[in-house]
Amino acid sequence: MKRMMIAGVGLAALVTLPWPANSHDKHAHESYSAGEPGNPKKPSRTIEVEMSEMAYTPSRIEVKRGEQIRFVIRNVGKEDHEFLLATTEENLKHAESMKKNPHMEHDDPNGVRLKPKKSAEIIWKFSKPGSFEYSCLIPDHRDYGMIGKVTVK
Repeated sequence: MKRMMIAGVGLAALVTLPWPANSHDKHAHESYSAGEPGNPKKPSRTIEVEMSEMAYTPSRIEVKRGEQIRFVIRNVGKEDHEFLLATTEENLKHAESMKKNPHMEHDDPNGVRLKPKKSAEIIWKFSKPGSFEYSCLIPDHRDYGMIGKVTVK
């Protein structure tokens, strides 16, 4: 009887746990189109990226295949902005999800959402050649030109 009560209490606790709201849990990635999360213990080149209203500085970046980049991302604007590194197709698809849920949280190693005057770092290894982008998927931001390009040679 005592075991059944303990099991029942444990089950009740699990049932009442909140589900993650507005998160990217449903967007789990087995692999990333633009490469892979970097190793903070290995050397990398630092690139600072500033986000402001509908612009990134720099808006174009060139890297070598296999190069690890430490992105230092700063929101110097007056509203929230994002940096999401992927293919154009992936970002366009994700932008549609963001229109339905504009306050979606990012919990992916290739993206970050920042409030004004905040900063973050992303360490990324570009293991695949090609053209990629970083864009802000907050509704309308990408449409107004908040896109940066990465070329991996």
